[in-house]
Amino acid sequence: MLKYFGSSYLITILGLIGAYLWGEHVHNGTGFTCVFIAFVLAILEISLSFDNAVVNAMKLENMSEKWRHRFITWGILIAVFGMRFVFPLAVVAIFAKLNILTVLNMALNDVNQYAHYLELTHAPIVTFGGAFLLMLFLDYFTEKEKDIHWLHHIEKKIQCLSCIRGICTFITLAILGLLMYKIEPAMQLSVLKSGIAGIITYLAIDGLAEWLEKKQEARAKVCADTVKCSGLVGFLYLELIDASFSLDGVLGAFALSKDILIITIGLFIGAMFVRSLTIMLVEKKTLKQFCYLEHGAHWAIGTLAVLMFVSTFAHVPEVVTGLLGLAFIVSAFICSILHNRKNCE
Repeated sequence: MLKYFGSSYLITILGLIGAYLWGEHVHNGTGFTCVFIAFVLAILEISLSFDNAVVNAMKLENMSEKWRHRFITWGILIAVFGMRFVFPLAVVAIFAKLNILTVLNMALNDVNQYAHYLELTHAPIVTFGGAFLLMLFLDYFTEKEKDIHWLHHIEKKIQCLSCIRGICTFITLAILGLLMYKIEPAMQLSVLKSGIAGIITYLAIDGLAEWLEKKQEARAKVCADTVKCSGLVGFLYLELIDASFSLDGVLGAFALSKDILIITIGLFIGAMFVRSLTIMLVEKKTLKQFCYLEHGAHWAIGTLAVLMFVSTFAHVPEVVTGLLGLAFIVSAFICSILHNRKNCE
């Protein structure tokens, strides 16, 4: 276990020490409170992102060792510093029309005002993530070549939709249209734009990845530049999936703390464990041993996408999101074990 989680344990120790020192620096006597909040945020991040680890592992299996390493090193910097720290600041700066340095100063010294601005951007942010993840969910279950089904009757019916060209985009746009009836008129345009941006982003990345894959298959010997480009596209694809998963956790973290540094530390610890779990799933070839695990992860993705849409007009507790995702993963894992035992008999 140290091989996979050693760096995560180290980050946890350093992170909790940092949370204690920051708490004592900002508000004398609150060091242990900050440690507790950071620890809870780490657990929340892990529970919300377990299905993310399974999906990441599925994509990483087709990537080279070099790009797997970059996913752990570069990827964790993008995931933590980019998505958990810079991204919320940038979103507030854009929507509030403020300088990002002003927003940073606000986040450090006027947390209530910063949280207020971030709350105003909640609906467009989660709509982008919800649209991206719903496209991922639908694309997986409408794949024509899929011959393994977990929830057989439901998944078979969804697969039948694959004969309709662009069905994933149509369904996602239809849900965005229905969402407009629940959104306040002042937010409708920004939410619609964010949802369409999520769809376009998924189509662009997925289309480029598919084109490069076909290009490689058509060549007997693949040139180094093509392999490099393919690895880069896969890396960007994984980062976008990770970013979409993290949107809900980043916004939900402000329910526990409004201190952006404590939030970043807690989510950093959780993200490290998710990355370590992903590599372990890949190297131990867990997905091949448990045939329904991918299905459970994608059902969890679909559920998360729907809950993201719902959260634009109603509060959805993070514990509900985490437990539903975990329930799909655990159920798929148990069914995989039963399936393996049945085949061995």
